Order: sequence, then C-alpha cells, then structure tokens
Amino acid sequence: MAIQQTISPVDGSVYVERELADAAEVEKVVGRAVAAQRDWQQVPVGERCRYCSTMVDAFVARRDQLSKELTWQMGRPIAQAGGEIGGFEERARAMIALADQALAPLQLADKPGFTRYITREPLGVSLIVAPWNFPFMTAVNAVVPAILAGNTVILKHSAQTPLCAERIADAFREAGLPEGVFQYLHMSHEATEALIRDPRIDHVSFTGSVAGGEMVERNARGRFIATALELGGKDPAYIRADVDLDAAVDGVMDGAFFNSGQSCCGIERIYVHKDIHDAFVERAVAWLRQLKLGNPTDPITTLGPVVKPAAADFVRGQVEEAVAAGARAWIDPGDYPLSAPGSAYLAPQLLTGVDHSMRVMHEESFGPVVGIMPVVDDEQALALMNDSLFGLTAAVFTRDLKAGEAMARRLQAGTVFTNRCDYLDPELAWTGIKQSGRGCSLSRLGFDSLTRPKSFHLKHA
Repeated sequence: MAIQQTISPVDGSVYVERELADAAEVEKVVGRAVAAQRDWQQVPVGERCRYCSTMVDAFVARRDQLSKELTWQMGRPIAQAGGEIGGFEERARAMIALADQALAPLQLADKPGFTRYITREPLGVSLIVAPWNFPFMTAVNAVVPAILAGNTVILKHSAQTPLCAERIADAFREAGLPEGVFQYLHMSHEATEALIRDPRIDHVSFTGSVAGGEMVERNARGRFIATALELGGKDPAYIRADVDLDAAVDGVMDGAFFNSGQSCCGIERIYVHKDIHDAFVERAVAWLRQLKLGNPTDPITTLGPVVKPAAADFVRGQVEEAVAAGARAWIDPGDYPLSAPGSAYLAPQLLTGVDHSMRVMHEESFGPVVGIMPVVDDEQALALMNDSLFGLTAAVFTRDLKAGEAMARRLQAGTVFTNRCDYLDPELAWTGIKQSGRGCSLSRLGFDSLTRPKSFHLKHA
C-alpha cells in the first residue's frame, strides 16, 4: 500500500501519514456515492439545509483543534488560523440561507390549458479537488452547495492538508448525514485522473494551478460533464492619488502578505499614482518591517513559512532575477535569520523599479513578495492592470467612489473591489476569467453549475 506523507513547513517533520486509496477502495467509495445520490436527491431542500447547518455547528465547535492542525499542516500563524474556521462558517451558512430560494422551481406565466415550470435537478456525483492554501474555505465553496443541491460528494484534498477532509467528514458524521452523501479519498495524482475519467462522476470542481486545471480538462474531455476551475491569479491593486494613504497601505499590504502571500486572490502587483508613489513605498516598507517571521505555533508570529522549501526558492528566484534586471529590493533578507535558501521560511520583500518584462510582475508568485510601479493616470493603471494572463480579482483604492466604480467596470476580472481586496463575499459570485479559470461558485448563481434545468410542459386533458 502506497503511503502519503505530509511534511510540515513548521519544522520539516512528518506531521501526517496516510495510506493512499487503492482501486478497490475507490470503487467502494464511488459505488456508495452513486447509490446514496438516488435517495439524497429526494430529500427536501429544507432537510438538506438542516443536515448542513448541524454539520457547521459541529465543525466550529472544534475551532481550537482545527486551528492547530491547520498551522502544522500548511504553516499559517496560529494567531490567524482560527479565522479560517470563521470563514468556513460564513460561507456555509450563506449558502444554506440561499438554498431554498435558489433551488426552487422556476414558475412561468400562466398559459391557458398548460402547466409549465422548470426544476433544478442535481447533477449526480461531484468530485471536489481542494488545495492546501485555504484548505477549509476552498473546500466549503463547493462541498456544501453541492450537497444542498442534491448531489453526493467525494472530496480529494491536497496531500499537504489531508486532515481537513477528515475533519469535514467528522462534522458531517456528527450531523447524522446519510452514509455515502459525503466521502473523501486520499489519492495519488494518477488515481485522481482516473477518477475524473470514471463515467459515474458527473461534476468536477478543482481549485489549484493552471496546470492542474489543464489536467482536469484533459481527463474530462469527451464526457460532456460540468467542470468548475478556479486557477489562481496575479491580482492587481491601483492606488489613486486621492486616497487616505495610511488606510490604503494597510489594506493593500495585508492583501498582499496575509497567509505569506499564498492566496489565489492576494495582491501580487501594485500600481501607485506617481504623485504619492514615494510616500506609499515609504509607508509600505515600514508596514512590512513590522511583520514577525517565525515559527507559526508562536502566538506572536505574524508571518509564517510558505508551504515548502521549493515554493520559497521559487520566489527567491523571481526576486533575484528582478534585482539583476534593475529592480530595487527594499528588505534585507539578512534581517530574518530563519530565511535561508532551502528553507520554507522566507523574508517578505517589496520591489520597486519593476516592469512587466520581469517574472515577478506577470508570473504567479504565491509568496510574500510584491512589486510596485508608478503610473501617471487612471488610463495607464487600467492598461497595466489588464495586462495579465489572469483575471480573478482587481482592486482600486480611492476616495472618489464614482471614479473607482467606473474603473472597476473596465477591469478584466471576476471580482472587482474599491477600497478593499483579498476577500470573498459568499453572496457574490466567485468566478474568474482568462487563466484564472471557468465557472462560478457561491452566491445564488453558484447553484446553477451544480444542477441542470428540467422543463415540465404539461398539457391539460
């Protein structure tokens, strides 16, 4: 039996070991999901909501345990880890509240002699592949709506965060969810690809890299099933000259460096009006120097390690290339003793003198680094913000809300903000364009991709 090891970025130790599912185990899980779905789709939506609500109660009751496990699995500071449990609850409860109306039959105008309506039918078995960076919140985006819509779910979580799948299963078990409605599998990449090809899988939701999204499309090709792909970003922020400078610095820098920059919708490039560029950089560097890089189990740590040494070295490479090409690095890594090549601990970095020829400004970094460029006006900012292969979110910081909204309408992104960033409102559609993916989760619209319409055209005798 193949063994999967989770190496903790905290100290490089093996934190979790799990046996990978063999073909017999996968077959058993899929068979249970198919059988359970036939009964689950007959359960009224209100009852599905009650199961999910009880699951959330059981989940948040374990906040302390879940926070500690999260820190050891992927390195987020313990002082911040509990926030993800709150985010899980917020998203789940929002979708529960929306479910009854969103899944209700669509009634049409009266037509004499006919009864006509459209129902929303579940797709069947949903395979959800979740990442490690926000392992509970990314999973709940798909898991709870899929179950509310009458589907059964098989969750394949990242090898970095296997306990997250198990803890969600624990909470559903405590809620009394019928057997087979929610299950998880620890699987190899090869087994995951084979499962996507299984004709009994009716829907795939994937959050991860562009390469991972290509893998899903390749294996789902020719099956005509629904796929939802959230593939990350290189999200920009623009700081107009009219801002409250301190508020803008605090908002955008937190958006860039929370979770050590390992957020699909984190800010990775900043454009600042030339009139305030130098003042912004001065305050941003001061903000950055206040971060405490350290062991994430220490409550005073505000910047933990990235997920693994290879990820840290990737970001170091981007920074070194940019500096060699003329960029200025404002932070001396020598001030952070834990930050060394081959370590998952990485000093935060801010770069100026950058341009779009540099990898750090066009290639996803997924680490604690951001580049800042001056711009002369809104038009130049828009052109640079849209000059990207990605389009998940974009943010404009300004006191002029009309100007900010006007810019937002022209930004090529699935979610546009003014005066905030790096946030997901579960009542809004979460979607991306370009290489940030395809499909929509959360909001009322999120149920559309988890159901299919069925029309009833009944002529009276």
